[in-house]
Amino acid sequence: MKELPKRFPEYSIMYKTILKKVQELESKIEETDENEKEKEKIQLKIKVYEEELTKIKKIFPDGFFEDYS
Repeated sequence: MKELPKRFPEYSIMYKTILKKVQELESKIEETDENEKEKEKIQLKIKVYEEELTKIKKIFPDGFFEDYS
C-alpha cells in the first residue's frame, strides 16, 4: 500500500470540495433548461474538475476515495 501524501489533509479536503462541486454542476445540468451553449460550458467545467480529481487520486493509495460519493 502506498503511503499517504505529505499534505494528506489538504488533498483530502480538496478532493471532497471538488467532488461536491462536480455533483452540483451535474444536478444543475439535469434541473435546468439552459441552452446548449451553457450546458457545454458546464460540461467543460465538470471535465476540468474531474481531471483534478484524477490527479489527486493518483497521489493516494488505490481505493482510498471509494467511500467518497
